[in-house]
Amino acid sequence: MTERKPPEMSFTSWVDQQISEAEKRGAFDNLPGTGKPLPNLGQADYGQAWLRDYLRREGVSSEEFLPTPLKLRKQSERLAEGVQNLRSEQEVRDAVQELNRLIIDSRRHPEGPPFFVPRVNEEAMIAQWKTARAVRPPASPVAGPAAKNPGDSAPRTPGDAAPKAEGAAPSRRGWRRRLSRRRPS
Repeated sequence: MTERKPPEMSFTSWVDQQISEAEKRGAFDNLPGTGKPLPNLGQADYGQAWLRDYLRREGVSSEEFLPTPLKLRKQSERLAEGVQNLRSEQEVRDAVQELNRLIIDSRRHPEGPPFFVPRVNEEAMIAQWKTARAVRPPASPVAGPAAKNPGDSAPRTPGDAAPKAEGAAPSRRGWRRRLSRRRPS
């Protein structure tokens, strides 16, 4: 550990003295990256470049830092693009109603810049879902709706989860669940 700064010496000169002593000892020789250019020097704003690199390294989406209206607009776009992946008309209605509820809440309690976010038209989204379903036939399920696992004694009801096949991919969690986990209560 370094010694304390002498009271008669200014802080700047004391730091400079510490650095020059470390250079003489060779503390800065053979450091990783010696002789290589600094990353992101071609970009105009170094602070923003550092932040983008940090977010990428930590696996944080830059969308997390957007104001609420812009997040809702992105969610509306994502819903419109991915509506064909939803399994039923009721699931589409639920997704649209949840997003519209968030939009109305953001209008009641505005945060960030005053961007207008239009509500999602439920009927237009249903029509888009039906059009996408007509073009692409639905995937056949692994087990029928009344299928039972060996050893099950009671018949399955429509709300029960279907049994998973060996090696099946994990179920895809909806954006509503992910969003509800993030929202403070």
